Amino acid sequence: MRYDFDKQIIRTNTGSVKWDHSEAIFGDKDILPMWVADMDFRAPQPVIDALKDKAEHGIFGYTKGMGSYHEAIIGWMQKRHNWSIQGEWICHSPGVVPALNVIVQTFTEPGDKIVIQHPVYHPFTKVIEMNGRTVVSNPLKEEDGRYVMDYHDLEEKIDDQVKLMILCSPHNPVGRVWTREELVQLGDICLKHNILMVSDEVHADLILEGEHLTFASISEDFAQNSIICTAPSKTFNLAGLQTSNIIIPNEHKRGKFQKALEANFMGSMNTFGVAATESAYRYGEEWLDQLLEYIKGNYDFLKSYLEEHVPGIDVFPLEGTYLAWIDCRKLGLDYTALEELIHKQARVAFNQGYIFGSGGEGFIRMNIACPRSILEEGLQRIERVMNSL
Repeated sequence: MRYDFDKQIIRTNTGSVKWDHSEAIFGDKDILPMWVADMDFRAPQPVIDALKDKAEHGIFGYTKGMGSYHEAIIGWMQKRHNWSIQGEWICHSPGVVPALNVIVQTFTEPGDKIVIQHPVYHPFTKVIEMNGRTVVSNPLKEEDGRYVMDYHDLEEKIDDQVKLMILCSPHNPVGRVWTREELVQLGDICLKHNILMVSDEVHADLILEGEHLTFASISEDFAQNSIICTAPSKTFNLAGLQTSNIIIPNEHKRGKFQKALEANFMGSMNTFGVAATESAYRYGEEWLDQLLEYIKGNYDFLKSYLEEHVPGIDVFPLEGTYLAWIDCRKLGLDYTALEELIHKQARVAFNQGYIFGSGGEGFIRMNIACPRSILEEGLQRIERVMNSL
């Protein structure tokens, strides 16, 4: 079947953080929300049908995924990512960020250091600092209009207190899909210094250019030294069902993680999340392929619109995710002035780049997973304000 991604679906008065809470966050009830990373598209029809069936059953007791649930995940990883996994490797969490919190508590001690690559998804910093650990920033470098890793900087900053690294793959917010060569060089450094690699791959299915390579699939050594965080939430717009799958090939590390989950009473699963995940991984591929085609069209529209109508703002290449990284540095505005321009005058809600840490200043992150008419309206609002300057 063909899915209609152009259709605008009213999300107000549904409890949506994106649509119903923007006024409280940005101070304007008429602001157009293009910030938090969920999509304005209905989930695949087979997922909706599975949720209806679960609702009709009418009993929503304590739940764990059955064998078919693990089989669906195994099949998806093999087909979409060419990674053969075993069912016992799969652990469960209500989300990737809660899992990161448990991982930091389990595999590091207060005062230990953890590497992240700014500008990066801002909860990484919070998870580290709120648990009494220290952030080691290994900032990405801009080269020829594209971000790359700085391995020399990383090697210089590693000492005996660095125990863990959190990799964002694909990278949010800069939109990179890391190549095999990049991941191998990074993984070799982690092995050399006995640093546990935690790879957040929640956007792994949302690839517009290149090919996503799961970190643990590169070699057995990498698999034994890594924890892979996945979820159907970004792929199929299921974040509200709070279901993620943390894949840990190493038995000892997996046992420690499972024990920590139990200690935090996080072993139970969302009844609807189980049904939706299994259905999405079994029957959602056609929807996903159409979605990626539509998001690529949105990105091309965004890029051409900015080039033609708003030449003072540039957009970086988008290889993965549906989050465009937009460069406003030519405007010469600090973050408060940029916020005044975009949020207050244009009345469009973006994530300001500075929240993603060093290197994010002067950027905005724009969610383009919406009907093209909404994207166009947001761009027209920005254009009007820019023309008035």
